[in-house]
Amino acid sequence: MVLDTTTLRIAFALMALLLGLLFYFFVYRTTHAPYSGWWCVALALFLTGALAFLLDGTPLQRWANPMGHVLLVSGAVSVWSSARTLRRSPPEPLMFVAAPAATLVACALDSPATNTWAGGPVFLASMALMFGLATREMWPAGPAYTRVRIPMTASVGLVSVFYTGRLIAFLTDGPGGPTFELFFGSAITTMFTMVLLVVVSFSMAGLISEQQTRALHMVATRDDLTGLLNRKAFLDLAAAVLKDPAATQGTGALILADLDHFKSVNDTHGHAAGDLALQAFAGACRDTVRSADLVGRYGGEEFVLLIPGASAGRAESIAGEVSRRLAQVPTVDGLEMPTVSYGVALYDAGTSDVEDFIAAADRALYVAKSRGRNRTVHSDRIV
Repeated sequence: MVLDTTTLRIAFALMALLLGLLFYFFVYRTTHAPYSGWWCVALALFLTGALAFLLDGTPLQRWANPMGHVLLVSGAVSVWSSARTLRRSPPEPLMFVAAPAATLVACALDSPATNTWAGGPVFLASMALMFGLATREMWPAGPAYTRVRIPMTASVGLVSVFYTGRLIAFLTDGPGGPTFELFFGSAITTMFTMVLLVVVSFSMAGLISEQQTRALHMVATRDDLTGLLNRKAFLDLAAAVLKDPAATQGTGALILADLDHFKSVNDTHGHAAGDLALQAFAGACRDTVRSADLVGRYGGEEFVLLIPGASAGRAESIAGEVSRRLAQVPTVDGLEMPTVSYGVALYDAGTSDVEDFIAAADRALYVAKSRGRNRTVHSDRIV
């Protein structure tokens, strides 16, 4: 069966139009996610590019054909820009101009009025490069690289590989050669790209839903001011750690911290200064502990840290390092960061109740404050 290129291009344009409208009204307008916005731009450019090629073979081919190539390259650049925003990297304005401009010049110098493949090598190389760069941006995504992103990344990568193959076949076989027509002709390319764009679009919609769910979870488990775990989230996660001794050899330490004379900071410098002190302490904790450790705001100026596998000496060292980092935070208008008192309790494989564990650290914290503050006291050493 011979594929009708014109019909496929019309179908591709209609598909791009439908996907673009769906993304704009049901995704971008509700989330304002940058990558969904760039994807809407890419679909609009692919739509207009496909329509421009419908004028091939008419007197308008002179300008419509180069414009189609430029629009498709611009769409590929938009895909790359969308991929960059997934990693919170800004788009590259220079590349957005450079690749389409190079394509336009190459097409204009290659008899576009009679040659439907005017500037073909530059066009194909630009498409392969842009989709390749987009794949590179999507690939090293770390913990955020979930199963939702796998088909999206694979599809964009396949487009890059396909255009690379088109470029090689174009240079070795020519646009009219049997190999090029059989595997990389316009009809095959339109159908192939159509299928992969649908896969990418649905994958991106799934990614947006996943990220919204993650954002809602973050709001529910994080303290608004410090960004640390809130009290409930900390208690739930700490209970899970205590129930899984195999993950940490069943031992560890809990540190309960309280900022000394915090009320005087608010009374003397205002609540904004107090908020700054709380945020500075939270930052000092994040800079000190490991990713496997738990840090939460227990309430007011009290914080709690769970350090799996830590000994009494290690816990005291962590407390000292947090205080050292806090003291180094630059301040203004005479504000000095408060000192901190710490109560430490150790746990073993027999410890199961988080509240009792915290109560032991709280008793040690009370002793630290009664002994003059700005010190660390261990619950097993209270006399």
